[in-house]
Amino acid sequence: MAARDQVARVVTADSARDLCDELAVPAHDDLQSPKAFEPPPAEAPAAQQRADTAPDAAAKGSGRRRRILIGAVALIVLGVVGYGSYYALVGRFRISTDDAYVRADNTTLGARLSGHIESIAVADNSHVNAGDVIIKIDNGDYRLAVEAARARIATQQATIDRIGQQIAAQASAVDQAKAQLESAKAGGARALADYDRQQALNDRGFASKATLETSLATRDQASASVQNAQAAYSAASAGVEVVKAQQVEAQQQLAELKTQLAKAERDLDFTSVRAPVEGVFSNRLVNAGDYVQPGQRLGNIVPLQGIYIDANFKETQLERLKPGQPVKISIDAFSTRKIDGVVESLSAASGAVFSLLPPDNATGNFTKIVQRVPVRIRVPNGVARARLLRPGMSVYVTVDTHSAPDDPSAPLEQPAEQ
Repeated sequence: MAARDQVARVVTADSARDLCDELAVPAHDDLQSPKAFEPPPAEAPAAQQRADTAPDAAAKGSGRRRRILIGAVALIVLGVVGYGSYYALVGRFRISTDDAYVRADNTTLGARLSGHIESIAVADNSHVNAGDVIIKIDNGDYRLAVEAARARIATQQATIDRIGQQIAAQASAVDQAKAQLESAKAGGARALADYDRQQALNDRGFASKATLETSLATRDQASASVQNAQAAYSAASAGVEVVKAQQVEAQQQLAELKTQLAKAERDLDFTSVRAPVEGVFSNRLVNAGDYVQPGQRLGNIVPLQGIYIDANFKETQLERLKPGQPVKISIDAFSTRKIDGVVESLSAASGAVFSLLPPDNATGNFTKIVQRVPVRIRVPNGVARARLLRPGMSVYVTVDTHSAPDDPSAPLEQPAEQ
């Protein structure tokens, strides 16, 4: 037991001595010496030097912080002065909104007649010119309708020609009746003269009664012949008018047939759905082989060369907005590119008025909300023709209200093309 305690003391003493060596602390045996607590002679000047330089370092740090603080205050003052100058000279005249979007007058293509789609002539999102064929509908039935209408017109034209020949023949009959009438009148005059002569001779007793009666009968026959010829002439003349009336009726029927032909040709032309305006064909809703009905939507033509911007400004911002004011346009899709525009017009009412179900504020639950009014902004023609913008894009617009025409109704100057 005593041996074990002695070993422990030896180990403990050795461990303590090693620890003191690592920490540069005098060993236990040297703790009794006064020199153990004296600082090393070489370290005394360094400590004294650090003690002497501490106030100088503190003074330098304080001066540096003071300069940094003064510089920061100066920058803040310059920023405030600069912003105040900018606002006083420029900023207070500018009105901005991010509730603005690119728009275009899209044209919806629709079927004018029924039939199966034969082919689609252009690809989706392709540029087309006005009059280009976009979609073709099977035109077999409509082509036959055109041919039938042309055949009916030819038949009717032959009928009119035939009636024209009848009019010529009837005119000849009129001439013949007129000649017969003249002949009957001449015979009647001769018979009347012969009767007068026989009557005079009979009164003198030189003619027999039988001769006088024969002369009288001849006169009456001649008079009846004149009446008959007159009636024939009138009938022939009336026949000419009847035939002419038939010709007019046939000509009117021909006009109706020509109208039917025009409609048939128009229907045949409608089998080719054409682009009414220049633009980009998009939003195709049908495929080849589909059966379409009149009025069915087929696709859209977006005229990118006629784009504009609708900016919805708050009603509290409208007081200084006038047509003709310059506009700076920033496009979200092209953040590094700025566009110059012009205020073209202001809407007649807010968007809520034109909505399908306009809100009615005449209710018990009323909350005042600032309304927005659409403002039409025209973009330069060069930007529109470049087709960089697409309807629906978001833009940020800033209107410079400092410069505005004295007369808002004056014609707007075209902005310089970019």
